[in-house]
Amino acid sequence: MTDQPVPFRARGFAPVTRPLAGAATLLALLLLWELGARAHLFATTFLSTPTGIAHAIAGLIASGELWRHLAASLARLAWGWTSGTLAGLAAGLAIALFTTARSPGMAIVSALFPIPKIALVPLFIIWFGIGEGSKLATLGFGVFFPTTIATVAAIDAVPRSLIRMAQSFGLPWWAITRKIILPGALPGILAGCRITAATAIILLVAAEMIGAERGIGAFVLQAGNLYDVDALMAGITILSALGLIVAGVIGALERFLLRWR
Repeated sequence: MTDQPVPFRARGFAPVTRPLAGAATLLALLLLWELGARAHLFATTFLSTPTGIAHAIAGLIASGELWRHLAASLARLAWGWTSGTLAGLAAGLAIALFTTARSPGMAIVSALFPIPKIALVPLFIIWFGIGEGSKLATLGFGVFFPTTIATVAAIDAVPRSLIRMAQSFGLPWWAITRKIILPGALPGILAGCRITAATAIILLVAAEMIGAERGIGAFVLQAGNLYDVDALMAGITILSALGLIVAGVIGALERFLLRWR
């Protein structure tokens, strides 16, 4: 009697992403929302409908206002998130890899990270003025600390057995950092980028609501002051779409950088 290999049948811990199921769920929710409005289950004076939001967005596109507001927000988001991320990566690497930087760096991060960054917007306006400087400082400062913490945690989670094995083979410090520590920490760092991207969008809206003429946050504030519910919900929808796009970009970056897994 020959031994037959037992087929692997376990499917646990391997969830499969089904984009069509997610899209169908969103469409079903939108349909229920629209039907509820048409059945007068809630007042459209306080909550717009999907068709009303679509008409408002179409009007913004036709007038060109959408691109002007979106261009201003995207430029601030790109500069603020990039500067905060690069600074956070540098600080996180220094804290995680060097003893002289670890305790002082973590003390500063632990003291400043709990401060609500939105509360610092007036202070940044005093320091950098009402223009772009205060908005970029708000985004960069808000992104810096989560990026630093995520980087330190990701590097600390790299198995030390791999590092000791590399040292036993005589690999220099820079080679261990480049070939073992950074690849091992990259998944945690990219997961932190997902969080900081959402944080940056929240801070962007808050900063644009204070002293900005252009930007999605300024548009939402203006629509709220005018009690234009359709335009207000259109701005919120645009922010949601922006968050989905940013998450998709980071997801594509993860698949590219982590294709070795």
